[in-house]
Amino acid sequence: MNVDISIVIALASTVFFGLGLVLTQYGLRYMGPAAGASVSVPTTTLLCWLSSPWLLDSGGWSLRAIGCFVIVGLFYPGVVSLITFEAGRRMGPTITGTVGSTAPFFAIIAAVLFLGERVTLLGAVAVAAIIIGVVLLSWQPRDLPRQWPYKVLLLPILGAALRGIAQAVLKLGLLSWPNPFAAGLIGYSLSSAVVTGTVQWREGRTGFSFDRKGIAWFSLVGLSNGLATFMLYAALSRGSVTIVAPLVATYPLVTMLLGAALLHNERITWARLAGVAATVAGVVLLLVR
Repeated sequence: MNVDISIVIALASTVFFGLGLVLTQYGLRYMGPAAGASVSVPTTTLLCWLSSPWLLDSGGWSLRAIGCFVIVGLFYPGVVSLITFEAGRRMGPTITGTVGSTAPFFAIIAAVLFLGERVTLLGAVAVAAIIIGVVLLSWQPRDLPRQWPYKVLLLPILGAALRGIAQAVLKLGLLSWPNPFAAGLIGYSLSSAVVTGTVQWREGRTGFSFDRKGIAWFSLVGLSNGLATFMLYAALSRGSVTIVAPLVATYPLVTMLLGAALLHNERITWARLAGVAATVAGVVLLLVR
């Protein structure tokens, strides 16, 4: 049985996305979300430029593709990282990651608008399953009080929407220039500028302190997220959005397992397990629709 290489790459990216969300919790012990993002995103950008003499192939470039990569770079991964770090600080990595797995819903809508793909009845059922999963994840029993207001859910939902739209726009660019490394290099370069500028604008007057341990942890976050992002781009260059997006969205399983094993403040409840199960079931339905 032949396995589509895009599926293998997409599944590999879930490991690093899930790991990155857990590593973020360690970094947040020493630095805030804004400071963390100003370390993680530029770290990946620096590594991209250092490796570009060996990995960047500018042959066959397309102005249309570069335009798509530039548009995506304005909000992904930089702005999405800021949103995800803040959501993780308030809600924890498991809920943040699983709510973020609604990205396929937004990716499919964007794929319909930009790529002309069709939505089936089974796809609609899958989206409903994902929404049910989000509701279950936001519910807490009385003996485990919720420490965050429901409106905080808007953070990971916004991050999921931006991530889903980014995948469709990236696919549009990769159709003209199938060069995942160039897409990542352009995107990360712009994201670094956006994150640095945003952090300086918001925190410039009061400032924030950098901690050596925090810098180390968020550098690892940048490495993990960077590997995951480039694998996502590579999978998109070889497969369709409707296949890759749902597969990548399963990273909350990795987050939950690693969070339960490594984080002392992460508790697994029946509600969370049911929420993860419903969300993953929706992702599987999206995959087979």
